[in-house]
Amino acid sequence: MTESKRINCNACKYYYVTWDPNFPKGCKAHGFKTRHLPSLEVFRASGQPCYAFEPKQGRRST
Repeated sequence: MTESKRINCNACKYYYVTWDPNFPKGCKAHGFKTRHLPSLEVFRASGQPCYAFEPKQGRRST
């Protein structure tokens, strides 16, 4: 996957950090936990970039 097409899971609303030390990263859209970025696992399995990526909503300042 090229740098320009790499999906940043940290900016996705479905990305989360798990409590599992063996699988610390997860994707709620795809329903799995992994040691690597979920978008990288999706690309490895399908050869396509992650289709479920949706940017997180920005935080509002008070």
